[in-house]
Amino acid sequence: MINHTPSKARDGLRAIVRPVAMSVILALWMMRSAHAEDAVQFNTDVLDVKERANIDLSQFSQAGYLMPGNYQLTLQLNKIELPEQSIAFIAPENDPKGSEACLTPDIVKQLGLKDATLRQATWWHNGQCLDLASVEGMTVRPDLGGGALYISIPQAWLDYTAENWDPPSRWDEGIPGVLFDYSMNAMRSRQQSGEHSQSVSGNGTSGVNIGPWRIRADWQAQYNRNSGEGSDTQKNWDWNRYYAYRAVKALRAKVLLGENYLDSSLFDSFRYSGISLVSDDNQLPPNLRGYAPEVAGVAKTNAKVTISQQGRVLYETTVAAGPFRIQDLNSAVSGKLDVKVEEQDGSVKTFQVDTASIPYLTRPGLVRYKFSTGRPSDYDHHTQGPEFATGEFSWGINNGWSLYGGALLAGDYKALSLGIGRDLLTLGALSADVTQSSAEIPGVATKRGKAYRLSYSKRFDDYDSQVTFAGYRFAERNYMGMAQYLDKRYHDDNNSSSDKELYTITLNKQFRPLNLSAYLNYSHQTYWDRRASNTWNLSIANFFDMGRFKNVSLSLTAFRSQYNSAKDDGIYLSLNLPWGDTGTLSYNSQLSSTESSHTLGYYDRLDDNNSYRVNAGSTSDGRGTGSGYFTHDGDLASMTGNASFTGSDYRAVGLSMQGGMTATPHGAALHRTNTAGGARMLVDTDGVSGVPVRGAGGIVRTNAFGKAVVSDISSYYRNSVNVDLDALPDNIDATRSVVQGTLTEGAIGYRQFGILAGEKAMAILRLADGSTPPFGAEVRNKNGIQTGIVGENGRVWLGGLRSGEQMSVYWNDGVQCRIDLPTPLPTLDKTLLLPCHDE
Repeated sequence: MINHTPSKARDGLRAIVRPVAMSVILALWMMRSAHAEDAVQFNTDVLDVKERANIDLSQFSQAGYLMPGNYQLTLQLNKIELPEQSIAFIAPENDPKGSEACLTPDIVKQLGLKDATLRQATWWHNGQCLDLASVEGMTVRPDLGGGALYISIPQAWLDYTAENWDPPSRWDEGIPGVLFDYSMNAMRSRQQSGEHSQSVSGNGTSGVNIGPWRIRADWQAQYNRNSGEGSDTQKNWDWNRYYAYRAVKALRAKVLLGENYLDSSLFDSFRYSGISLVSDDNQLPPNLRGYAPEVAGVAKTNAKVTISQQGRVLYETTVAAGPFRIQDLNSAVSGKLDVKVEEQDGSVKTFQVDTASIPYLTRPGLVRYKFSTGRPSDYDHHTQGPEFATGEFSWGINNGWSLYGGALLAGDYKALSLGIGRDLLTLGALSADVTQSSAEIPGVATKRGKAYRLSYSKRFDDYDSQVTFAGYRFAERNYMGMAQYLDKRYHDDNNSSSDKELYTITLNKQFRPLNLSAYLNYSHQTYWDRRASNTWNLSIANFFDMGRFKNVSLSLTAFRSQYNSAKDDGIYLSLNLPWGDTGTLSYNSQLSSTESSHTLGYYDRLDDNNSYRVNAGSTSDGRGTGSGYFTHDGDLASMTGNASFTGSDYRAVGLSMQGGMTATPHGAALHRTNTAGGARMLVDTDGVSGVPVRGAGGIVRTNAFGKAVVSDISSYYRNSVNVDLDALPDNIDATRSVVQGTLTEGAIGYRQFGILAGEKAMAILRLADGSTPPFGAEVRNKNGIQTGIVGENGRVWLGGLRSGEQMSVYWNDGVQCRIDLPTPLPTLDKTLLLPCHDE
């Protein structure tokens, strides 16, 4: 069979083959190279006679040669990417015709060389450029087409690194900018009685980044309106916290000025205005970090979950009916958390979670510390109470033992703590401490008491780094924490409870051979002056195959919440079967002490950014139920819409939205976000809109200005952001599709992708005198990206053609002429004739 290729297809095929053939010819010309540093010799006899006099192969004659000058290049150190910066290429004194990258002292600092290696290094060009030969095994290779400078250094000469973690010398403080992040939730319901209720709540963070400083203000707002008997309207907007912080790299710590909540592993948390210097576990390698608290529960209907501490909202989200587990709280959160679950049927459930901390262990020879000073303050920004100072430490005595302790001094209140920790190796880690408090309250006898604590933990690295925690605490009747002392001394609050005993356990374990996972969260708190409270949540899930259904899941969740004389017990059973390509069919059964319900549901993920869930069922008394849940992760925000009903009892709809705005000197963008005020990456595609970018939170597309913000970047982790090449339009190419960065907390990173957007066509270049640029001349766009190499008779395959754009043609170590592309572009299925005018 003979295939007849259409004319356009043949033209396109030739357009592809020509540049490939040119590359093969250039490779065949390389005849010899006596040494790696020698210039490559070319045999030009294969060219036409008249073409031999018009040739410039200087760019190919030396490996990695770039003409002297300054270039904006991204540093690629081994497999790690460092920010783009200006790199000077200078001719060495011993080679006036050569060119070598000048790595300045500032650039070398980013490489993370060991001190011993730096002491042996030598410099040239008046001490401004590193002598590459003085670092054994170090090589540097520029790639102008990819916009990168590849640096290879033996790992033995570099500071300690781990997977996805870099030493402080490579941390990026980001660029200046402003941000405004928000989380909004709205709900409207109608009860059988005819009463309507509407509520809108929100919280978030606004701020400014200046150098290493992060200036922040947290806000929260609430609007509630009830119609019917006893109707009322409530609304408020509060700026509940003003503060500024920065990382102190040399100390592996964070300093914070302004309003804060005491971050302590020994003493109870309270609000204050002042200054703190705290060792930041997030700046340590991942295997040495602590863990963030978790909140688990079960929602009867679509519900809003609010987590707060001392009146300040820490986290608010909408969850679908069924078990929920919130794991993305800040690891710096400590003390008791108030959890409120507002169901769409109007019921509200509240309980408390006491955040657990792993045993206070420290690596041998190191000291971790926390210092804070200031005055206690209230929610209205008023200071009240004595000035205080607190400090605590943990000292790694040797491989097995750690000693820790601290003191809190505040006028008539004092507390001292001392403890010891033991690393039990394969058996986990154990710590025990005792705290003595003394509080003098006018008109009340001085109260002195002790609190004892025992903690155990084990991290299962072989099981997805899951954490097991167990703890016990006992407080004597006269023991007082600082927050309790302030309530009784300055607020005449005699209703605050005195803690007695606290048992906590958090277990998350996977049994891989059985495809079984188990999760247990348990807390039992007793008090000296009121009834005990209990919360526990047990989940067991199994994955298996059943006939033609693969990866079927069966899970059982049992829960109890007993707080302030309110009790809520229940069991939740769920069976999920894969249905179709992306869908899941489910059966859910929920049993409680008062009622039961059975529900059939279907979940499907439409694409990377959209998913939905629908449910229908009945209750034990015969009432029909139904609910729907739709989630859209948009480029500008994440949005969730939901609706539910139960018989004629109630009908409710809800909407939630999370997002933010980030503006910098390099551009601005609206974006979605989950962590308010957190680190983020602004990516730039040189004005090209609609480029799909994949980051930690999924795929976003660049806006009309070619900007996008990838939020929820993990601080002090090496994060990668890449262009989704499979989803790129045909007229866009990515010369550099992956960028990386290790950002400090709250930083706004900035990275540029190498994007070549526009049409492609074969062209002939002509100079003013009718001649052509020499064979091997380069054509570059305004960003210095190579768009083509001139072949015989001025022919060149050009990419990135955009109407009205200007391109430059380089030979003889400089720009010799420029091309002005016509507006509009002519038909591109024919060869273009483009004049190249002088500079």
